[in-house]
Amino acid sequence: MVKVRKAVITAAGLGTRLLPVTKEIPKEMLPIFVRSGNECLLKPLIQVIFEQLYSIGIREYFIVVGRGKRAIEDHFTPDLGFINLLRGRRKNNYAEEMERFYNMVYDSTVVFLNQPEPKGFGDAVLRARGLVDETFIVHAGDTYIASSNCEHLDKLLEVHSRHGCSATLLVMEVDDPRPYGVIGGEMIRDDVWIVKKVEEKPERPWSNIAILPVYIFETEIFECLSKVSPGVGGEIQLTDGIGCLLERGEKVMAVKLPNHIARLDIGNPKTLWKALEISYRLSSETNI
Repeated sequence: MVKVRKAVITAAGLGTRLLPVTKEIPKEMLPIFVRSGNECLLKPLIQVIFEQLYSIGIREYFIVVGRGKRAIEDHFTPDLGFINLLRGRRKNNYAEEMERFYNMVYDSTVVFLNQPEPKGFGDAVLRARGLVDETFIVHAGDTYIASSNCEHLDKLLEVHSRHGCSATLLVMEVDDPRPYGVIGGEMIRDDVWIVKKVEEKPERPWSNIAILPVYIFETEIFECLSKVSPGVGGEIQLTDGIGCLLERGEKVMAVKLPNHIARLDIGNPKTLWKALEISYRLSSETNI
């Protein structure tokens, strides 16, 4: 199976649906509940994503940020003085939690890439061109797949490797596909498709299989993204880059997210509230 070492995490969106809290706080820094030892802790979502990717062997991270996202860079900069302060106040559990996170950061290469203007998900991924020269993961910074054993990532990697794909997508069935990119194609197993067609935010949906913002790509996606024109919302859409891969005859596969795995999305107030509810329940039962 292909070994993936690099990940692009996109965190440059303005978070307008969560204003005014996201005026100064990046939405990716908003928290969910995670179990640590005998406690439920609140962690920034982007840290939880980083730790999950770290657990499968990712060691090079390219985090795409925009103006006003300095808090993310500060959070990923180890602060040993703060750990000493916590220990001095006998907050040893919090000190140990921060130390574990910082050790992962020390063991990784974390590069911040600037997206000067909010030109879309595809444009954000394109910021990593020239730095990523092998198979890589793309993961949005505002969505988390709550799988403690990372089975969704293992399945993506297995399908990507077995079929020699240019792109492998994580998908799920939804009631209203209009806010998503959608796929169509041939189902070869209960949870795996050969993708033949994609469309971003269809006004007249022809599929209810929605693309989730977790992908595995080969580097051909960069060439496609550099050629596609602005699409829905006047932005460079990653879905359109995938469509370009299909037009070139490249193989694109999709894997359905198992029904028992929760998707936590903090993109708007309703989904943020749901993410907090679900993560609290899961962290009361196990470590998500």
